[in-house]
Amino acid sequence: MKRTLTFFAAATALTLSSCCNEPQLTLSGLNPADFEAEIDGQQLKLYTLTNASGMEITVTPFGGRIVSIMAPDRTGVMRDVVLGFDKLSDYQTIPSDFGAAIGRYANRIGQGKFTLDGVEHQLPQNNFGHCLHGGPNGWQYKIYEVEQVSENAITLVMHSPDGDEQFPGNVVAKVTYTLTDQNALDIAYEATTDAPTIINLTNHTYFNLAGEPSKTILNDVLQIDADTFTPCDETFMTTGEIAPVEDTPMDFRVPKMIGAEINNYDYAQLKNGNGYDHNWVLNAAGDLTKPAVVLFSPASGISLTVYTSEPGIQVYTGNFLDGTVTGKGGVVYNQRAAICLETQKYPDTPNKPEWPSCVLRPGETYTSRCIYQFGIVE
Repeated sequence: MKRTLTFFAAATALTLSSCCNEPQLTLSGLNPADFEAEIDGQQLKLYTLTNASGMEITVTPFGGRIVSIMAPDRTGVMRDVVLGFDKLSDYQTIPSDFGAAIGRYANRIGQGKFTLDGVEHQLPQNNFGHCLHGGPNGWQYKIYEVEQVSENAITLVMHSPDGDEQFPGNVVAKVTYTLTDQNALDIAYEATTDAPTIINLTNHTYFNLAGEPSKTILNDVLQIDADTFTPCDETFMTTGEIAPVEDTPMDFRVPKMIGAEINNYDYAQLKNGNGYDHNWVLNAAGDLTKPAVVLFSPASGISLTVYTSEPGIQVYTGNFLDGTVTGKGGVVYNQRAAICLETQKYPDTPNKPEWPSCVLRPGETYTSRCIYQFGIVE
């Protein structure tokens, strides 16, 4: 009998030891060990934010990226509603903007040039001759320092030196992600500089509210509170015009399916953008209390309402996803598998002084807010 008890105790201990050695995965199925690394002397890890409602958001300091967002569908099942990768090494080796905190300047600057206080600055040209998202080595490929972290919030800091991608001024920028108990992701930005510069920060999360990135977002329903938008040419650069959406496929003032007119390439703007890849001029004009955009997935019942202190929002429908990238869970990301809702100043604002200014000077503090409010539509 003693031998039997001894064997049972040993077997139990072995089983417990085996269980303890198994990785503790996040709710989204990520292994935090796959996001641990030392880069440029900084120790990186995966940070997990949770709220009282059971939502979960994971963040990596590499590019200040949101890796996963678990939100409840109409049946209460938690779904990962954003695109990304299973491990840090993929973010390092596969070019992407998935979930990134973009800087110094989100969107495009024409020919990579702008003049500030009589001085012309030439930036890298990494997109049809223009500077896109801060250049080829923008902040999405740099390491943010973790300043503060709690159960539901994390503050990341970027120290961007003078000449970073040829932008002037030493800039210190912060982005704080807060997951509220009301199921909102509240993103707050701030930045200071020691010399006149330009800044335009945004988040580049790719949303698939069905939680099924193997399928497109074309049946999702979109509403944008904007009477006008900024047209672009065939190089995706804004023309300087502010055009009405009325009687065009750009009119989302009344909710409609994303795919209803997206392939109408007889309309020049959809041909130029290869679909929707445009900045809408928001009627709320920076009023954080008014919904700017509402997105809804009929498949899951999950809705997303966007509030912002910015005057514009770039809506990008994943037109250049082409099946060459494999993301979380081994899912291949095909064209229009997701939609990006990037709150911002208008594209090429530094070269269009009549548009809301993106200039930041010493003694000033740049601030911006974006709230992604998740909900359910029965």
